[in-house]
Amino acid sequence: MSVRIRLSRHGKKKAPFYRLVVADSRSPRDGRFIEILGTYNPLVEPAEIKIDAERAAKWLANGASPSDTAKALLKKAGIIDAPAAE
Repeated sequence: MSVRIRLSRHGKKKAPFYRLVVADSRSPRDGRFIEILGTYNPLVEPAEIKIDAERAAKWLANGASPSDTAKALLKKAGIIDAPAAE
């Protein structure tokens, strides 16, 4: 089973709200998930990111691979270290 950390879209039309979830890679985007790690609200200024760092680090250590957008959010939250600039 390939496990991914990705965003699941919720909210109304033209008012998106996202949950950062751990899900099987074969599950639909807004379908079945294993655990909710946090939320992302792009509509407020600045964008609101709430992530349970301890649980996210646990899943990353266990081999869950984040999607590109989820990886960017985890970097902003300081859970994944950004690569060192040369």
